[in-house]
Amino acid sequence: MAGRVSIGLLNSLARGNVIFRNKKCVRKSKSVVLISRCHARSLSSSSSSSIGAAQPVLSSHLAGKTYSDLYELSVKDPETFWGSIAKERLAWTKPFDQVTDCDLSSGKINWFLGGQLNVSVNCLDVHVAKDPDRVALIWEKDEPGTEERITYRELLEMTCRLANTLKSYGVQRGERVAIYMPVSPMAVAAMMACARIGAVHTVVFAGFSSEALAGRIQDAQCKFVITCNQGVRGGRIFDLKSTVDKAVKSCPSIRHVFVAKRTNNSVPMGKLDISLEEVMAGQSSVCAPEPMDSEEMLFMLYTSGSTGKPKGIVHTQAGYLLYASLTHQYVFDYTPGDVFGCVADIGWITGHSYVVYGPLCNGATSVLFESTPVYPNPVQRLRINQFYGAPTAIRLLLKYEENWVKKYDRSSLKTLASVGEPINHEAWEWFHNVVGDGRCPLVDTWWQTETGGVCIAPLPAEPGAEIRPAMAMRPFFGIQPALLGEKGQIITGNDVSGALCISQPWPGMARTIFGDHQRFMDAYFKPYQGQYFTGDGAYRTEDGYYQITGRMDDVINISGHRLGTAEIEDALDEHPDVPETAVIGIPHEIKGEDGLEIYFVSCESISSLFKVVKRLPKTRSGKIMRRILRKVAMQDTSNLGDVSTLDDPSVVSEIIEAHKHYRSHAAKK
Repeated sequence: MAGRVSIGLLNSLARGNVIFRNKKCVRKSKSVVLISRCHARSLSSSSSSSIGAAQPVLSSHLAGKTYSDLYELSVKDPETFWGSIAKERLAWTKPFDQVTDCDLSSGKINWFLGGQLNVSVNCLDVHVAKDPDRVALIWEKDEPGTEERITYRELLEMTCRLANTLKSYGVQRGERVAIYMPVSPMAVAAMMACARIGAVHTVVFAGFSSEALAGRIQDAQCKFVITCNQGVRGGRIFDLKSTVDKAVKSCPSIRHVFVAKRTNNSVPMGKLDISLEEVMAGQSSVCAPEPMDSEEMLFMLYTSGSTGKPKGIVHTQAGYLLYASLTHQYVFDYTPGDVFGCVADIGWITGHSYVVYGPLCNGATSVLFESTPVYPNPVQRLRINQFYGAPTAIRLLLKYEENWVKKYDRSSLKTLASVGEPINHEAWEWFHNVVGDGRCPLVDTWWQTETGGVCIAPLPAEPGAEIRPAMAMRPFFGIQPALLGEKGQIITGNDVSGALCISQPWPGMARTIFGDHQRFMDAYFKPYQGQYFTGDGAYRTEDGYYQITGRMDDVINISGHRLGTAEIEDALDEHPDVPETAVIGIPHEIKGEDGLEIYFVSCESISSLFKVVKRLPKTRSGKIMRRILRKVAMQDTSNLGDVSTLDDPSVVSEIIEAHKHYRSHAAKK
């Protein structure tokens, strides 16, 4: 639906007078209301949960310290904190001699200088040496009820054969390799093989168009592509090789295309193409790892900027791996022997950090979800202990009756977690109370492609500490949040809102945008001097916790009231017939200030000032592309920017037609 919202409604939202009660959902808590100025929710104590995890033991040097002591040390003496952890947690070929050399004002970020290591050794060899038959990956294939288990020894052998294949065809240290594959053990091995020989991988989601793939290959100057003949998802087979064929026609840098087989169907093979499994079968299962400097590139990952032009975010070796490993263990309360289930695709940073690098560095068993995450059955069958998914998927599952979830055994679950856009309260309560039976901590994680790993989350914390619904809450070790005002001043105290920045560097943060460091500086360090600008707004509660209020470019100023889109959407999502909403700001015809336009999907016919749209424009990871909605609202559809990341680009035409219908209807009144 699309419509203009009156100032009266906004005032009601701000005063907390709008209360949506979902009669279809039995809640354990009292009604949910929006608190004036606080950008947070007030729920009864039965809706919150507490933490029972033991105190973290990060290194022998830091043993015995409380969470509060560890956090204070991490921000006051980062050299001692990160240096002691890195020495013990990672396997080094050559020890580092300097912990950090950073200056945010100039965009200089260096960690563990002088040190050398190999990421694949830390993720594979160290575990094979101790327990080679431990399961590294459980591949939950698209075919219902099927799975494949890959041990650490098997994954190491697959990685080495693939690495030797790449070397035999001329892949050199530092060269970029595009990976265009569905979630599978071979895709993980491709990432590990690149890391083993010092090549730089850039994973492109295996659903992007040939144009989007070509653009990323060209920007990264890739010389090689690793792909599959086809992919399978939701029972449908889709061609990947043909997409690559179209892409490489405009990419003269490509020397070879390695093609793995996901299905038994044959595909045309050209002069650039190499049958991956056939060549791997003749390669040695041993490949000497390349010692890599701490600050050499590990991978690039493209993310769309606000202008729509994708940017290649660069992450390096040691700092990224250490941060992914540490956050995986302590944010999700991972313990050895757990089965970790993150449903993200490897084409996103969540898949990099919490399907591949973090879990494997910790010796975990990581679940690879190839299909759509209709998750209660896999949870029961695979005995998953941690489940990490996006709010979009959770909201879609709200339409099912509780029995659909409760008929499955979920007793293995220890921790639930959400990632992506801020989770709304109805989805949080359903996830916590229905899926987790009210006993599993539910951690709402905030982070970005650029941060490398989780930066703000309820865990880790002191034993017995509370978790507040739909709130990220606590900064991770080494993360020092700051709220800044419009004039660049640091906002002190609590019960305040501002632009969310991070005041000091941490090991997992991105180093640059490939080929455009000035853009990196302009986007993240120039807006607020000496600070990393996240692009998000946040509210710091009276107790000092952090609540994300949405993108700063989505903050809407109406008659002097600055409202975040996330908080308005959260209130609207409480309506029982509204599963999803998107809010954008538009210029007011008279005042010149922002007006408000709301799009939402309706479960039933609602008689109101809003007009129905069938779907919202979302990426394949579930994020709503509000800039497209804003362009449509402004009738500026000639240049929508990069829409290759949309799950279904045809949704744009639907929304344009709905908007035309709305304007035509409004003009007749």
